[in-house]
Amino acid sequence: MTGYDVIGDVHGHAGALTDLLQAMDYVERNGVWANDERQAIFVGDLIDRGPKQIESVRIAQTMVEAGSAQIVLGNHEFNAVAYATPDGQGDHLRPHLGEDDRCRKNREQHEKFIGEVGFRTQDHNDMIEWFKTIPLWLDLGGLRVVHACWSSDHIDYLRPLVGENDNLTDDLVVTSSDDTHLSYDAVETILKGPEIGLGGLHYFDKDDNYRDRARIAWWEQSATSLSTAALVPGGTRVLDADNAPASLPDEPIDEEDRFAFDSEVPVIFGHYWWSADRGITSDRALCVDYSIAKNGELVAYRWDGETILSASKIVRAG
Repeated sequence: MTGYDVIGDVHGHAGALTDLLQAMDYVERNGVWANDERQAIFVGDLIDRGPKQIESVRIAQTMVEAGSAQIVLGNHEFNAVAYATPDGQGDHLRPHLGEDDRCRKNREQHEKFIGEVGFRTQDHNDMIEWFKTIPLWLDLGGLRVVHACWSSDHIDYLRPLVGENDNLTDDLVVTSSDDTHLSYDAVETILKGPEIGLGGLHYFDKDDNYRDRARIAWWEQSATSLSTAALVPGGTRVLDADNAPASLPDEPIDEEDRFAFDSEVPVIFGHYWWSADRGITSDRALCVDYSIAKNGELVAYRWDGETILSASKIVRAG
């Protein structure tokens, strides 16, 4: 192989995925997409939101099993596993049988996948078992790939707990679904990214959920205040306790709330609903999630051994 093509969050958009593969000279032979000189890498989140759940998983899985692709676990695949795993108390590790807000939110987020695949059908069972074999991170020597955040401390903590493919084990699924366990924070950071409280401020996200915490721009060394570190979605108003418009403060945040990105090896990740007009996240840590599930586009980064990442290497479908 001469390089890797790191593909952003697919979210059930199989048509955009095949368009992107064709744009990168991948060819479908005997049901498997492949490029004889390169290997694809999926950053996870194959499922939820889009119109073609089964086909999206099938394309990626057949590529991985044939060796024409690799993949890391996304938070939506992890959620699917927890959604399907009984908690021993009448519900599941990701609860969805009740009528409280949490259960309704979990059902709504997962409804496209369950609506197409069914719950505990053979297809569903097979996909859940495959999701559990997917590594949580890839360290390829000159390149690292993770779904949301490369955190060396959390990865080191998880190494003795993961399976032989750096994948979920049954025990890890349970402990990382328990917000009182150290595994929960480690898996949350890697698959969803670190977050910070907004100091009494709040906003409503794209799905109209109340948020008083925000993701952190963990790749930015200069992100030392709430105004520079907190990733509040574009077009969203920050509000105070009385729902009046407010601004994130410029005062330095506490040292313990800062994230020290320390990888000299470039990292490519997804998850963050990025877009072309925002430029690249960083020349050492680059996001390839361009919001295909919210009227954005599916992109890939074509890596050829460089240590400094560049926007010129991003490829779009068509």
